[in-house]
Amino acid sequence: MPVRYPLEYSIGPQTLSAGRQWMLVRLKHLGAVALTALDVRLNSLDAYSISVFGSGSFVSVLEPGQETLLPFQVMAKATARLYTSVDGWQDEEAFHWETPSIGVAVGEEAAELLTFFVLTGPYLSHNETVRCEAAVRGLRSTSGLNLEFWSDAPNGSFRQLSDINIISLEEDETVRYTAEFTPDEEGVYTLYTYLYDGMRRIGKATDTLYVSSA
Repeated sequence: MPVRYPLEYSIGPQTLSAGRQWMLVRLKHLGAVALTALDVRLNSLDAYSISVFGSGSFVSVLEPGQETLLPFQVMAKATARLYTSVDGWQDEEAFHWETPSIGVAVGEEAAELLTFFVLTGPYLSHNETVRCEAAVRGLRSTSGLNLEFWSDAPNGSFRQLSDINIISLEEDETVRYTAEFTPDEEGVYTLYTYLYDGMRRIGKATDTLYVSSA
């Protein structure tokens, strides 16, 4: 199992059928001090695609070397990324820990959205051009995918930056696409990308940046 000290962890399964499904989070304590009053949660980065039922699981104490296995029920519609977070106490100090996100495939998707980020960094000045990039990987040979880029401006306006038709994609082939725009006001922008297979959304990701007036 992967390790992010002081916990060894696993989240599975990483392939689900559509509908209500069960997932398991396994945690093993590798540290030397007991963890207590733990609130363990399974979190989705795209609740539209995979939503997690309930408010988490409570673990009263996790001793050094002890392992726990926690079930979570989810509603699966499309591929999404999930991660586990833990909040509690370690030697009378507040403890927070979380895993990197992992991709969980739902059904036999044609492709997955691997990454999305702003290439120009999280901060830039007014009227500078913003460039963002998304990477898409084929899970089987396919055609007819669409990748959309959107911007949510500080004033609340939501506008499309680009709509890309991915004509063909081979299994295990990774392609990268970019979109550009020039902000016309200062504040926090949220950028979105959506991957569609026909009318069905199979991927979503976001990134943010702050635009200053300088």
